[in-house]
Amino acid sequence: MFVVLKRRVIPESLVYSFGTLLLDLLSSRHTHPSHAVNLICDKSFLMLMESCFVDHFSKDDGTELLRLASQCLQFDPCKRPNPKSLVNALAPLQKETEVPSLVLMDIPHRNVAPKQLSPLGEACSRLDLTAIHKQLEMVGYKADVESEAEKEPSFDMWTDPMREALHSRKQGDAAFKAKDFCSAIGCYTKFINIGSLESRTVFVRRCLCYLMTDRAEEALKDSMNALGLHHVWPTGFYLQAAALKFLGMDNDAQEILKEGASLEAMKKKGSKCIGLNSLVLFLQ
Repeated sequence: MFVVLKRRVIPESLVYSFGTLLLDLLSSRHTHPSHAVNLICDKSFLMLMESCFVDHFSKDDGTELLRLASQCLQFDPCKRPNPKSLVNALAPLQKETEVPSLVLMDIPHRNVAPKQLSPLGEACSRLDLTAIHKQLEMVGYKADVESEAEKEPSFDMWTDPMREALHSRKQGDAAFKAKDFCSAIGCYTKFINIGSLESRTVFVRRCLCYLMTDRAEEALKDSMNALGLHHVWPTGFYLQAAALKFLGMDNDAQEILKEGASLEAMKKKGSKCIGLNSLVLFLQ
């Protein structure tokens, strides 16, 4: 669960949302975010936790989970933990370390053989950043062109903010091609902050730039932002998998790769069906 404002993931809201989710899991009931802090206040984990879960936690682990939820739900965003510290705090509490999160939560997923990965998917599975860069350069802004919401407006519809945004994106693209990733981050950030245009491609490009500069947490957020614009985009899943792998979350990265490959296979199958239908209509 994460909160999106203007279709962007905000770190502080992400952490707060995680706190409400953690509280829901512990108590086995949904709690409105505005009531979450009051529910936790002055309660032990035994009082709060669903009775069927009690035997699965030691007192120390249960208390630590409650403490983390409380920290995430702090009113002042500055007092909330960052995602990295959350992962570090939760890691010792996960006893089944070799089991992917989707399995632990009993979420069904599609099994996709590694050989079905596209070149981009393969590059992300190997965390081959140079190969990822090559693939993103090759496809360009094809995904944006296919989307009405992200399609670049005609010249006569341009406003001054649009011109400024497109100029920043153009500069970012030049820096990205030249592998000047720090400059590309600055240009793409300016494009995003202007807010007059949306582009999932800019998010995945900046995601790779962050990975190239050892900023995996920011990269993960950008992959999520890209999926916020188009939630069934294989490229967004592949880049998210790369960011997770960079953070050492290999099992989760593998599951995300499978999801991306499955979506890509479905997309190709749909394209073939459309092509076949067109051929049939033509022959008729």
